[in-house]
Amino acid sequence: MRSLDSLPAPSEDLAAVELLADAQRRIQRELAKRVIGQQQVIEQLLIGLFAKGHCLFVGVPGLAKTLLISTLADVLALRFNRIQFTPDLMPSDITGTDVLEEDHTTGKRAFRFVQGPLFANLILADEINRTPPKTQAALLQSMAEYRITAGGRTFQLEQPFLVFATQNPIEQEGTYPLPEAQLDRFMFLIDVGYPSAEEEAAIVHSTTSAGQADLAVVLHPEEIRRLQALVLRVPAADHVVRHAVALARRSRPKTEGAPDFITRYLAWGAGPRASQFMVLAAKARAILAGRYAAEIEDVRAVARPVLRHRVIPNFHAEAEGITGQQIVERLLEAVPPS
Repeated sequence: MRSLDSLPAPSEDLAAVELLADAQRRIQRELAKRVIGQQQVIEQLLIGLFAKGHCLFVGVPGLAKTLLISTLADVLALRFNRIQFTPDLMPSDITGTDVLEEDHTTGKRAFRFVQGPLFANLILADEINRTPPKTQAALLQSMAEYRITAGGRTFQLEQPFLVFATQNPIEQEGTYPLPEAQLDRFMFLIDVGYPSAEEEAAIVHSTTSAGQADLAVVLHPEEIRRLQALVLRVPAADHVVRHAVALARRSRPKTEGAPDFITRYLAWGAGPRASQFMVLAAKARAILAGRYAAEIEDVRAVARPVLRHRVIPNFHAEAEGITGQQIVERLLEAVPPS
């Protein structure tokens, strides 16, 4: 595989797309050495990575979410930190803090900033909804601005910087629900489901045997930064953008032309960031498949993970047992490709 360093951007963008499509296949082969199944999860994870989109994973414990993300970090030579969010976690526990040190030769004392676990490329924020709002806000700043504030100073975070957070859907006691503003910062809500019977049998064989497969590094941080910049240069025709905008706008109960079921079952719909994320994710999906243009099918493929945490069901939906996921499915039927 040729190195991206040999490709002058943007004149060699087409060649870079071919390299990324090849890299994507190699990444999936390496991940498969340790993670069995979850192909849709891996596809959405890679789209989020190259579109610079943070992802929220929802699934019961034991579905290899941590293993998947840490393995991806190894394959891409990214610095990885896992943060276990707990009710007593303070902002300084994740951003870092000043410590007082004494110079033994001079006897002088001075404060030195000790970096927290946010100073990495790939952050796994485990059970993000278990920590208080003040700590969630510190994480939100890093996600939105790629920097943190500690001790009255601001520190830039090294790119690429991505937060992959997890929520446990079956435990609600002692949790702090994420506000809509923070949910909106996540490009995708990725639903991690149970493996099939065959996959589960393969998982048991793999995890109860001695030895672990060695991983090969496929891309390096500098190459990932260049590919993330490439996504922004991928063309999206006007009708593709308008389809993403139509999906977002038709999800808003008070918008003219919203379907009846949206008006009846939603308290709140998707904001403009949903349109932006659908187009960015569609571009990333296209080049991961070796295509240098986003299409409507790409927008519709990423619409579910982009929209399902941005549509807020009202009491009518809750009373009738209708979920946000079901509403998104109906929305895709109500807004067909044009």
